[in-house]
Amino acid sequence: MKYSNLFLSLICIAIMISSCKEEALVIEVFETSASGNKLKKLEKIEKSENTTVVNILPAETFQTITGLGGSFTESSAYLLNELGKENRKKILEAYFGESGAKYSLTRTHINSCDFSLKNYSYAPVEGDKDLKNFSIAEDEDDIIPMIKEAMAISKEGFKIMASPWTAPPWMKDNNKYVGGHLLPEYYDTWALFFSKYLDAYKAEGIDIWAITVENEPLGNGNNWESMHYTAEEHTNFVANHLGPKLEADGKGDVKILGYDQNRDHLNEWVDAMYKDEASSKYFAGTAIHWYASTYDVFPDALQYAHEKAPKKHLIQSEACVDSEVPHWQDDAWYWSKEATDWGFDWAPEERKKYHPKYVPVYRYARDIIGSFNNWVDGWVDWNMVLDRQGGPNWFKNWCVAPVIVDQEKDEVYFTPIYYTLSHFSKYIRPGAVRIGWEHSSDVLQVTAVKNLDGSIAVIVFNPSMKAVDFNIALENKSTSVKISAQAIQTIVI
Repeated sequence: MKYSNLFLSLICIAIMISSCKEEALVIEVFETSASGNKLKKLEKIEKSENTTVVNILPAETFQTITGLGGSFTESSAYLLNELGKENRKKILEAYFGESGAKYSLTRTHINSCDFSLKNYSYAPVEGDKDLKNFSIAEDEDDIIPMIKEAMAISKEGFKIMASPWTAPPWMKDNNKYVGGHLLPEYYDTWALFFSKYLDAYKAEGIDIWAITVENEPLGNGNNWESMHYTAEEHTNFVANHLGPKLEADGKGDVKILGYDQNRDHLNEWVDAMYKDEASSKYFAGTAIHWYASTYDVFPDALQYAHEKAPKKHLIQSEACVDSEVPHWQDDAWYWSKEATDWGFDWAPEERKKYHPKYVPVYRYARDIIGSFNNWVDGWVDWNMVLDRQGGPNWFKNWCVAPVIVDQEKDEVYFTPIYYTLSHFSKYIRPGAVRIGWEHSSDVLQVTAVKNLDGSIAVIVFNPSMKAVDFNIALENKSTSVKISAQAIQTIVI
């Protein structure tokens, strides 16, 4: 049977029209909301007529994600020791298990910090320049067991960054745990200290992926453990002492991250770190904190840091709801604009505008999305576990953690912050590549990645008091989605 050329052409056109017709996009949607959803899988997605489209653009690629997670502190580890075995395991499973947040990037402290039970150093003997008395015994009852148990639970494993708050007082010009500068005659001893720390943890079966040079080198108002550097001193220490020492000791694969403080001073520090090839040689990247503002992610500073060193890491190494006592079993507070930070009371007058009251969940969602959309490749929260007072903390610098415990009653409270973090850490896996997106909404905030397994994770945040209907589209497929008021969603394609 023969067909005319005209008839064949009509068939071809019909096939082309049919192939261009938009197909339904197959997705899974998980939501956490002020109305009560907690990483809930939405089984029924209401169809609606709307004009807002979140269009995913996988051909546009940006940074590779290193990971997300929280920190192993002595305070958190101590509290886990105080809990019953069931709740201890429950918390670690929630952070590192396959059914939990699946943390992939973590941090711990070298020597004591404010979230320790006391001041201590691994090298307490004054004048011990060869560090013959170096010992991590202080960590053997709490931090090390916590890390090892997390390692046993985590199927894919996780990276660990380690940060010192201060060198031993005898290495400093003020001979105190708080404030002061590292004396130049101890630069080599302090570099040796890092090397010995890495060896000691490796002997425990724990590999440290990266170290930061100094937590908050600009200081913290002389409140708790600290040690001050100028950007030039810090760069000199790495270029001429720490970097060469680790390289000579066969530890050149351990990443060195510079700065490790707030984003409002980021530009001047990366200028010094990446001034030339000699200054930047040993830096694998830059670490940052979020405490300069309760709402501003400082995108210009993040973009500047990336442009200064586009092949280096840019990692958010610390964040928390600070200067607050946790609200126990009160989810509504974490969705309310009632939290204040250190700057609300203490920031200089000209900086107070950066520290208004804020919604804790909003701050987390906004910051992680904003950070990823401006080249940050890793994001780490502070304490994993704190008590109802926001400690223990030797300085009484109370803060909030995603998980709060009443150790006396052996009770656990997973705050909405825990579920907010899980939206990112569980579905954005190491090695994922951030991809492009576009939308016309003046309400929704979005970021998206493509994981190594080919899945695409899209995070959508709706801070408004109304539910929002939108279409999510990928290539020639789309589907309708509704996000609740005051909610965060992870959409897995």
